[in-house]
Amino acid sequence: MTRQPRNFLARLAGPQPATSKPRTVARVVLGAMLAFAGVSHLTVSRQEFQAQVPEFVPLDPDFVVLASGAVEITLGAALILLAKRRVPVGWVVALFFVAVFPGNLSQWLNARDGFGLDTDAKRFARLFFQPALVAAALWSTAAWRDRPRKLP
Repeated sequence: MTRQPRNFLARLAGPQPATSKPRTVARVVLGAMLAFAGVSHLTVSRQEFQAQVPEFVPLDPDFVVLASGAVEITLGAALILLAKRRVPVGWVVALFFVAVFPGNLSQWLNARDGFGLDTDAKRFARLFFQPALVAAALWSTAAWRDRPRKLP
């Protein structure tokens, strides 16, 4: 039996056992989707993404879109390439999805069109996809299942 490191950070950063094939496929697909979305932040959908930047963000909306695009590309690549570090990557991706949720909420509350979300009902329905993305990040990386636990 392999002994787990007692140090929380060592356990969090250390190599993780493999997961199932469905989880691996889901992790790679989610990574590809994130990377694609990130590239579209930087190119064809820049203006569409600006509709999601809340007014309370004290930065230029274009800068926020470009920066979040770079983060999405990085996170997508991490999901695909860092399988041995999938647990911390899964948590970071889940937290990213939580962090961008205010943008989706702002788009709905301020009735801003973007990505075909041209009615309040469509913008409201989109809000329910963010928890699904959080769940997908945690499930596909087994981050919740394999999270570090306090040792006896």
